[in-house]
Amino acid sequence: MTDITAKATELLRLHHTGETLVLPTVWDAWSAKTVVDAGFPALSIGSHPLADSRGQKDNEGMTLDDALDGIRRVTGAVDVPVTADVESGYGTKAAELVERVLEAGAVGINIEDTLHHEGRLREVQEHADYIGALRAAADQAGVDLVINARTDAFLGNVVTFDDPLAEALTRLKACEAAGARCVYPVKIPDAETLRTLLTELSGPVNVTAHPVDGAASGSYDELKAAGVQRITFGPLLQMALADKVAELVKPWR
Repeated sequence: MTDITAKATELLRLHHTGETLVLPTVWDAWSAKTVVDAGFPALSIGSHPLADSRGQKDNEGMTLDDALDGIRRVTGAVDVPVTADVESGYGTKAAELVERVLEAGAVGINIEDTLHHEGRLREVQEHADYIGALRAAADQAGVDLVINARTDAFLGNVVTFDDPLAEALTRLKACEAAGARCVYPVKIPDAETLRTLLTELSGPVNVTAHPVDGAASGSYDELKAAGVQRITFGPLLQMALADKVAELVKPWR
């Protein structure tokens, strides 16, 4: 599968098979090849593990050029659909971001509502408008770019909400209406909150999980039983691998 349009359409299809789509989160060509060799039909790139692999910082400590360099190395190494975390867009206009991401070979993007360089969350409509502009640019290009709209309403790092669930739902519903093909409420605190999100939202919901320990909202089996449509690992696969590497080399110290 080499055509970018075909890969985008395939990634979108994988979100709607009725089965839980697991997109292991990788950071370089080696990790990407390892995941594909394990039989996964698509994968994700996380900004956090990518930045760590480059000796840079997450939260837009990389430039867009840095991120795209990493994305190209992954997409050039595997022949499956790849979705990439591009944080809040690196201050880039929507049409330019879509053009450059597609040129780098990614057919999906995560877009968060935290503007790290400004120390704030985008307002609800501000974030939805950016998602809508990305959707319009992708549609203009004739590509089913899978826009995964992320909210940090549960994180509480930049702002703490009295009712994080209500805030997350408001934000994600606006993003769905604007053209997001998946939504991503980071750090869902428990299974009850997850059930509410799945009930109230109309499209696929992305859950971050640890490859061994699962998520605060459930184990792999519990997430599947709840009807979660998409699971990624964020930085947790790389972190788990770091622990394993340390275990392997420690006797040789």
